[in-house]
Amino acid sequence: MTPLLSVRDLHVGFGRDPAAHEIVRGVSFDLDAGETLAIVGESGSGKSVTALSINRLIDFGGGRITRGAIDLRRADGGVIDLAAAPERALTKIRGGEIGMIFQEPMTSLNPVLTIGEQIEESFRLHRGLTGRQATAAAKDALDRVRIPDAARRLKYTPHQLSGGMLQRVMIATALSCNPRLLIADEPTTALDVTVQAQIMALLAELKRETGMAMIFITHDIGLVAGIADKVMVMQAGEAVEQGALDAVLDTPQHPYTRHLLGAVPHFEAGRAARSDYRRPEPPVAPPALTVEGLTVRFPVTGGLLRRRTGNVHAVDGVDFDLMPGETLAIVGESGSGKSTTARAILGLVQPTRGAFAANANTRESGNRAPVQMVFQNPYASLNPRLRVDSILAEPVIAAGGRLSAETTARMTMLLERVGLPLDSLQRYPHEFSGGQRQRLCIARALMLNPSVVVLDEAVSALDVSVQAKVLELLVDLQKEFGLAYLFVSHDMAVVERIAHRIAVLYAGQIVEIGDARSVLSAPRHSYTKQLIAAVPSIDRRHETFALDLRQVPSLIRPLGFEPEEAAWQRFGADHLARAEG
Repeated sequence: MTPLLSVRDLHVGFGRDPAAHEIVRGVSFDLDAGETLAIVGESGSGKSVTALSINRLIDFGGGRITRGAIDLRRADGGVIDLAAAPERALTKIRGGEIGMIFQEPMTSLNPVLTIGEQIEESFRLHRGLTGRQATAAAKDALDRVRIPDAARRLKYTPHQLSGGMLQRVMIATALSCNPRLLIADEPTTALDVTVQAQIMALLAELKRETGMAMIFITHDIGLVAGIADKVMVMQAGEAVEQGALDAVLDTPQHPYTRHLLGAVPHFEAGRAARSDYRRPEPPVAPPALTVEGLTVRFPVTGGLLRRRTGNVHAVDGVDFDLMPGETLAIVGESGSGKSTTARAILGLVQPTRGAFAANANTRESGNRAPVQMVFQNPYASLNPRLRVDSILAEPVIAAGGRLSAETTARMTMLLERVGLPLDSLQRYPHEFSGGQRQRLCIARALMLNPSVVVLDEAVSALDVSVQAKVLELLVDLQKEFGLAYLFVSHDMAVVERIAHRIAVLYAGQIVEIGDARSVLSAPRHSYTKQLIAAVPSIDRRHETFALDLRQVPSLIRPLGFEPEEAAWQRFGADHLARAEG
C-alpha cells in the first residue's frame, strides 16, 4: 500500500545560491496513516527545516527545496509531489490535509484578533462556512481540545489565556478541518511538565479518534518514548539513524544517537538526588537567604471607572531559608508563583508584605551584591551590541564600581572557570552558541561576588547535552565559591540532579518542602504526586495518556480576602507538607 507521506532524498538550502548552502541533505522516510514519526535532534540539526519543507512553509522563510520529492497520498487516492506543487494547490492542502502546530503559540496567533476569529478563518477557507456556522464550528473545535467554557473563550484574545490553553487553541486550529497529517514542531517545549503531559494526552486521544498520522519534532527523547511508533535522529542536516521506537532507543547504532540518549536526564524518583551537602543541626552559619511571609498581590480592576475589585494572589505567605552551599529548587507549573517569588527577592516585583534578607557577610566585602540572577533565555538577556568585556563590566559599573585591573582579572578568572577561551572578551554574543551564552550569563552573575544566585529556568532552553554540561558547571562553581542557588524549574529530572532541597509551589503557596530525596521518593501532597507522575521517561513506552480535566483554582480573590493559616504535617527531620482536606 502507498504510504500517506513519502519523502525521498530531500535537500533544502538557503541564501542566493541554495544548492551551495544546504541545511538539510538527503533526508528520506515513509509515514503510513495512523503512524507517529518522531524527528529528534539538537538545535541546528535541521529537524524544523525538514518539517517546514513538507508543506512548503520553508518558502516563506528564505529556504528552497533544491532536490528531492515529497509525495502525499490525498483523500481521493491521488498522489501529489509537494516539492513541485503550485502555490494554489498548496493553499488547499495546508490546513485542509496537513495541519501544523508551532512551538510558540504567542508568536503564532494574532494578538489583536479573538480566538474565535482565528479558528473561524480556517473553516471559512477550507470548508466554506460563514457567520454562525463558522462560530459554531469554532466552539466545537475548542470543545474537542477540552477547553472549558468554550463559547466565552472564543471572545478572548491570546494574552488572556495561559500557555497551555494557547497551545490547545493552536491544536484546535490545526485539527479544525480534520487533517490526515499533523506536524507538531516542539509543541510542548515551552510548557511545564503537567501541561505538557495534558497536551500529549490530548494529541494521543485525538489521534486515536481521527486516525491521523503525526510527525512530532522534539529534542526530548524521553517525551518521544510515550507517543512515537518510529524515530528519526538528525544531526547536521542529515538523518543519521531511523527505525522502530524500541529498536532505536534500546539498540542505537549511530554514535550521535548514543550520545543523545546518554545526555537525557533520567528521573529516578530521588535515587539520583545530590548527597554532597547536609544541613548541619544546629546551623553553624547564618542562612545566605531568609524569606518570611512573602506575599505578592496584583490589583484587578473592572467597570467603567476601572475601580479595584479584587487582587491576584500571585504569592501568598511563602517562607523558607537557604544556607551557603545549598541549592533549593522551587518547582511548580505555570502560574504557581515560582518566578514571581524569584523576582520579588531580586526587587524586580514589589512585595505586598513579608520580609527577606540576604546575608551580605557570608562573602568578602567590596564591589558585590548578595543576590544575582541568571535568566532563562541567554539570547534575550545579553545585549547584542556589547562585547563580552562590556557585558561583564556592566554589573560592576551599575553597583558603583570602576573598571580596574582587579575587575579585568576577575573577568579573566570567571571566563576560565565557566570554560570559555580568554579571547571571548573581544567577541559579541552572536558569536557564541546557546550553551556558551548561558555560561556568559553565569559569569556575569558572579562578577559581583554574590552569596545567592537565582536561576530562573536557566537550562530549560538548552539542548539536553548542553544542559548536562551547564548543570555540571553550576555544581562545580557552587563547590568552589560556596554559592547558594535558588533554582526555579518545572523539569523534575533536572531538579533531581542539582537540588539539595525542594519547595513545591501551587496556586501561590508552598504545599511541600523538604530534602530532595524525601520529596521525590515519598511525596506527601497530592499536587507533588501529580507533578512527579507527569514527568516523561524514556522507559515509559507507547504510553496510554489519560486526560486530567481538573482546573487550577483561580488566584483572583475579592478585596479583603485572606487565606486561612496553613496546617502542616511533618514527615521527617526536614520534610513538611501542607495538610489537605
